[in-house]
Amino acid sequence: MSAIVVIGGQWGDEGKGRIVDLIAQKASVVARYSAGNNAGHTIINELGEFKLHLVPAGIFHRDKICVIGTGVMVDPRELLNEIDHLEQRGVVVQNRLFVSDRAQVLMPWHRAIDLADEKLRGADAIGTTGRGVGPAFQDKVGRAGIRVADLVNREELSSILSFLVPYKNAVLEKLYGEAPVSLDEVLEEYAEYGRRLSPFVADTADIVQRSVRAGETVLLEGAQGSLLDVDTGTYPYVTSSVPSSVAAGAAIGMGVGPTQISSVLGVYKAYNTRVGNGPFPTELLDETGDLLREGGPRPEYGSTTGRPRRCGWFDGVAARYTARLNGLTGAALTRLDVLDTFPTIKICTSYEVDGRTVDTMPASLHDLNAAEPQYEEVDGWNQDTSGVRHFEDLPSQAQHFVHRIQDILETPICLVSVGPERDQAISLRGIV
Repeated sequence: MSAIVVIGGQWGDEGKGRIVDLIAQKASVVARYSAGNNAGHTIINELGEFKLHLVPAGIFHRDKICVIGTGVMVDPRELLNEIDHLEQRGVVVQNRLFVSDRAQVLMPWHRAIDLADEKLRGADAIGTTGRGVGPAFQDKVGRAGIRVADLVNREELSSILSFLVPYKNAVLEKLYGEAPVSLDEVLEEYAEYGRRLSPFVADTADIVQRSVRAGETVLLEGAQGSLLDVDTGTYPYVTSSVPSSVAAGAAIGMGVGPTQISSVLGVYKAYNTRVGNGPFPTELLDETGDLLREGGPRPEYGSTTGRPRRCGWFDGVAARYTARLNGLTGAALTRLDVLDTFPTIKICTSYEVDGRTVDTMPASLHDLNAAEPQYEEVDGWNQDTSGVRHFEDLPSQAQHFVHRIQDILETPICLVSVGPERDQAISLRGIV
């Protein structure tokens, strides 16, 4: 076998974590390849509910190796807290979780700059999580970052900080009017993080490459959504994460060749959500939007920030765009059960922009903000689907809805979820 990539097809929060958790059963290695703790997965299993921000969702399967790859921005404090929390709840982490020695490290000035920069932007704020991930990735490409390999070497860390702390303090004080950080305090705090993380640090690309060469299945777990990608998303209301949050970034962020990726699974909600600012053509600012947010077994609030998610009908224009962009070989449709109570359901199939019909995703922010969704209306099913485990047992209207989304994506739907529990899933065809 080779590598399978799981990506989000919308603005994130599609339910990638539970899909990874499901298909991880057939993989040997589960690896996270991008973003930082500004993204999150919620997993529900026999141990309860978990919110993961850096640790791959495969950690709940005792026979799996989990990897945090080169492309991930590691906040060491948050990662250690996550490890501690998992171990306290009975999840075995030691000798199963490995962190790339080439991954970059989020530092305290990154959070300060993130918050100050959003304040400085005022009404044009991006709506970041405030975790500092964007400024950290800016430092990565600006060659002013710290890697995990540096973090675990106190002498090297001290040498790098002797330059970076005065440099970043000048930015904090002179540009943002913020308080400086102490070199000694940062060194002591982060050297201790490095000491505690050192048993987990490894050449993770080698781990994954060995597994692929051995004929095992490797699951590459994306974070955030394709529409947040800095190159192909709704710029500038996107993530600063590099490599790309689309499937093409998986090879770079993990350290494997693109020819080693055999399939790409896109995850889509049966409707759309978005956290933060930026264009959202199908957003509903009415009771229907509220019902989408509050009507399911897990209300739509960010797993990282707790912010209420903006909600709207399924956007077929954006979905088809990301399906083609990622070269999907299959798709998973999540939260179908949230639509159980709607008498009719709408699917956006095109936009009207300044009197023109548009069926592809505009690059222009003006066009996206001006886009009026053109809807196709289908019958709802007014029936509880949370207990259904076979596709043929779904109401005919629900089956029609799934087939219509499949047609729009031009991609076979492999899996439909009808609830947050691990067993609340309907398999239509094999993924692995």
